[in-house]
Amino acid sequence: MRSITVTMSVTLDGVVQGPGRPDEDTRGGFAHGGWGTHYQDDVMAREMATGMSRPGDMLFGRRTWQDFTTAWGGRTDGNPFTTHLNAATKYVASTTLDDAAAWENSILLRGGAVETVAGLKARPGRDLSVIGSASLVRDLHAAGLVDHYTLLIHPLTLGAGARLFGDAPLTEFALTSCVPTTKGVVIARYTRRV
Repeated sequence: MRSITVTMSVTLDGVVQGPGRPDEDTRGGFAHGGWGTHYQDDVMAREMATGMSRPGDMLFGRRTWQDFTTAWGGRTDGNPFTTHLNAATKYVASTTLDDAAAWENSILLRGGAVETVAGLKARPGRDLSVIGSASLVRDLHAAGLVDHYTLLIHPLTLGAGARLFGDAPLTEFALTSCVPTTKGVVIARYTRRV
């Protein structure tokens, strides 16, 4: 059985909406987009590169896949993140997409996310990683399908915005590692307790 690891930037008050840029996700009038960009440093880059050095497939929700397709698809800049993202098999869970041809190595999972991802997880294959895709993660978490979290906990509160867990069920995790960055971000890795 494959495992699912989620990597997510999150504020101290649990907000995951729009960390990358001001126009990333303005749903609900969210005005704090881009909150995570000035916290990047060499420690964070090294820790994220370590995660991407492991072979595996990727799993996306529709919105994040479309955003990543625009940002990363077709780039040939030599960046190791670009190389990893473009080479990986990318599964996109969606009930509204017609196809996933816009980004190489993408496979559309049609139907309800929980059912299709549970089926994918049960099949033999490489482990799955999720970057972003908060709505998908909430659904997978509630269904008990997420095995590991890498949370980049940023030292700020926003007071508004979509939160990671919402009304998630009681779930316990064990801390497996914790790395502070030079800018106060704590990169915490957790594994679900069985």
